Formats: sequence, structure tokens, C-alpha cells
Amino acid sequence: MFRYLVRRLLAAALIMLVITTITFFVFFALPSDPALLACGKTCSPSRLAEIKHSLGLDQGYLTQYWEFLKGLFAGRDFGDQSVRIHCGAPCLGVSFQTDTPVLTTLLSDFPADLSLGLGAAVAFLVLGVGLGTVAAVRRGRAADKAAVGLALFGVSVQIYFIGLLLLYLFVDKFQILPASGYTSITEDPAGWFKGLILPWTTLVIVYLAMYTRLSRSSMLEVFAEDYMRTARAKGLPAATVVLKHGLRAAITPIITIFGMDVGSLIGGSAVITESVFGINGIGKLAVDSVQNSDLPVILGTTLFAASFVVLANVVVDLVYGLVDPRVRLA
Repeated sequence: MFRYLVRRLLAAALIMLVITTITFFVFFALPSDPALLACGKTCSPSRLAEIKHSLGLDQGYLTQYWEFLKGLFAGRDFGDQSVRIHCGAPCLGVSFQTDTPVLTTLLSDFPADLSLGLGAAVAFLVLGVGLGTVAAVRRGRAADKAAVGLALFGVSVQIYFIGLLLLYLFVDKFQILPASGYTSITEDPAGWFKGLILPWTTLVIVYLAMYTRLSRSSMLEVFAEDYMRTARAKGLPAATVVLKHGLRAAITPIITIFGMDVGSLIGGSAVITESVFGINGIGKLAVDSVQNSDLPVILGTTLFAASFVVLANVVVDLVYGLVDPRVRLA
């Protein structure tokens, strides 16, 4: 298992290097000039030359790429002798809008994404697998039809519709929950929980449909296997047959999708949910940086999100070995 983990980590590092390279050169393939964006509308040629020199944009692309890679491990300094900004490792650049290191901005918004993504992921995984399992066991009955109908509803609706509807009902009309926004769990745990109930609910309704359908189809395939009939013939309790023998075999494709969803949610893919509920997360930061043409932040959010997706895939591969003995033997 240790050798397998090392191989997966090396493969993940190689993937991140490729993503970093592609993202960096796409960053410079954009038609806009990064130095001109940082300089602003009233920019003189001399000031533009100073900014290019301070950001290292007056060097060749390969030299800039090498400096960027070194900054990831050793940090970098931006600016001239009068105004110097230190960007500690791992350095993703300095924002054109705020003159602060990109990583500092990302880490300040990361707790909101972590709370939103993990909370919603745990909820829609447990509920989705539970409903899908019940639907498979009760195939063709009322519980199965209700679960399939709920899944169809979740697939049909959009996040902004559900979010605005929940805001209207629970915030404006009945005033049960507080207004939109994110409160740190260290400042006010109760406020943190109340502020995330509606965003969690919105994501759960949307993602629950996929996990219910996937769990149901996987369980039905497993129920048709010979070893499941053998387990029933031995007289094992129904709960043991379903949970120990059936669900454990059917959980593998669910783990794959769950790992991708968790990685993308934590990395900031819940941008619509963040915008609807006024949560300042990484997804909203990425949208704002695109609108402001803040290229270093765009580059940083892209790499930050990609790193969580790659890390989630590594974790999924390790969980495979714990769930399925055949993977450990392989």
C-alpha cells in the first residue's frame, strides 16, 4: 500500500506540473497585457515599463515560467527598491487590484468553501446512498417511485431557482433563518451553522438526485450477482446482505463521483450558490477576478481548484484499497 501511495503521489505531482505549465502559458496567451492591466487606465509609458520590470514581465516567457516555479517553492519578491512586496512560498503571484499575495487572498476565502463543500457533500452522500439503497430494495414499490421522483425533481431544477426560493421562504417570508452571508465557525458556531443551512440544502437538493440514481442502479446490479443469492440462501439477515455484501460492492462508482464532487466543491465550483447566498468563497473570487481582469488571481484560483481535484483523486484511489480487497491485491 505504501508503494502504491508513493506512485499515486508522484503521478499527482506530475499532473499538477502539467496543469501549472498549461495554465501559466494560457495566462500569457491572453490578448490583454498584464502590466497594462496592473497599471490602470491613466498609465504613462514610463510607469508601464516600471511595472513590467517589477513584475518580471520584461523577461522571456521561459524565464518568467522558471521564476514562477521557483516562487512556488522558495517565494518571490515583487516591486522595486522603494516599494517591495514579498510573496512567501508557495507564491502564486500578487493581485493587481489589492497588491496582496494571491495565496493570502485564497486562504482567507477558503474556510467558506471548506464549510460549504464538506457539509453539503456529507449530507448528499448519506442521503443519496440511503435513498438509492431503499429504492433498490423496494424496487417497483412506493418507496422506489418516490425516490426516483425526487431524483427527477433534483435533476430538473437549477441552483439559482432553489436558492432564491429558499431565501424567499425562510429569510423574507417566515424569517426563520438569518440573511445571507458567511460567519466563521470560530467567531460564532451557531451563526456559522444557521448561515449555511440554506446553501447546504440547495446543494443537497441538486446533488442528491445523481447519488440516488447512481446508488439505486449500482445496488440493482449487485443484487443480480451470484454471491448475493448465495448470501440469501445461507439465511443471513437482510440488513447484512444489503449493507455488508451489497453496498460494499456497489459503493465503488459512488466513491469515484463523490471524490470529484468534493474536490471541485472545496476548490470553488459552487460559485452560483456562493453568489446567491452572498458567500465570499473562492468561486466568487474567481468570478470577480475575471470581471476585474486580475490575471494573477485567475491563475491562482485555477491552480488552487485543480490541486483539490487532483488530491481528491488520490484519496479516492486509497479508499478503493480499503473498500475493495481486489484493489489491494492488484
